[in-house]
Amino acid sequence: MTDQLHPMTPHHLPFYIAKPGETDVLMIVMGVFLILAVLGVGNIYLRLHSLPERMAHKSQKLQFELVAVLGLISLFTHIHIFWIAGLLLALIDLPDFSTPLTRIAGSVEKIADNESPPAEPPAEEPAVAQAAETTERATPAVSKPVTASAKEVRGHV
Repeated sequence: MTDQLHPMTPHHLPFYIAKPGETDVLMIVMGVFLILAVLGVGNIYLRLHSLPERMAHKSQKLQFELVAVLGLISLFTHIHIFWIAGLLLALIDLPDFSTPLTRIAGSVEKIADNESPPAEPPAEEPAVAQAAETTERATPAVSKPVTASAKEVRGHV
């Protein structure tokens, strides 16, 4: 067996054709290039896919969670309208309803605590509590001047 070429073969072969028994360098280079290209395109795809989540990260927690769920649904179902909805939701600045409601709830709790009936005097000191009650009864109540009539107050005039 000799390494002679077939008589019909051209005498000058291109560089990318490997001789028998040698390593195909072009195939190895193209394999490495293919792996790098797939990883690069996948990285770009996932970064583009997470764009709405990164945009909504600076916003409220509820808005961020909605955008993240829409992104996951879009990723797993391949229905792109969910990604578009997440992107639009990330771009819109939702008004903050929770802060005023929390402040109102806190104020109502403070008002409720202030209007609660006074606590019962401890059982150990009944003489001190009775003395305090008698002094309160003995002092005359100071009446406040009335500036508005009852009709004005009820009518919010």
